[in-house]
Amino acid sequence: MGRPRSFDDNVVLSRAMEAFWTNGYADTSPAQLAEATGVAKGSLYNAFRSKRALFERCLDLYHQQINKLAEGLLEHPGSTRECLGYALRSVVDSDLAQPRRRGCLIGNTAVELAGQDPGVAKKLRRMQDESTGWFAARVERGQREGDVPRDLDSRAFAEHLANTLAGLRVMAMTHEAPALYRIIDTALAAL
Repeated sequence: MGRPRSFDDNVVLSRAMEAFWTNGYADTSPAQLAEATGVAKGSLYNAFRSKRALFERCLDLYHQQINKLAEGLLEHPGSTRECLGYALRSVVDSDLAQPRRRGCLIGNTAVELAGQDPGVAKKLRRMQDESTGWFAARVERGQREGDVPRDLDSRAFAEHLANTLAGLRVMAMTHEAPALYRIIDTALAAL
């Protein structure tokens, strides 16, 4: 019979997620994961089966955190344009405030792995489609409330915003707020 775990899975996942987010999947070694989590490599792999399984759990945790953040941001008071502008600026501001600008774990993973790993690509697509759905729901709400034109294709506009957000997260690694805010204003001009 194995020894009981002496660590909290949620703490370990959070710390491992930070390591993967900072270094990428391929460049995060088992030794780095052990150091980041404070859990010996053997115990870490006994608990999570493999580096890949641990990484997928970290992606799930990241997505849960993004869901919670988006829920709050997209309930911001004001018109649809004000709400969406606030949400996009909040993400940009958060990225710019980081000691090391890392972009989005989902976007980074798509660039690193999606082209060579169909399983990861499918998982990321599901996550990206969900985030597009958040934008679509907010635009549709604006259409019901009368501050978004009824003839605007909510899904197409939501895809435009999701693409804009992905680009903003990449550009936030090298650009400053004024340029990023101009992109946001341009993206929302159709509202």
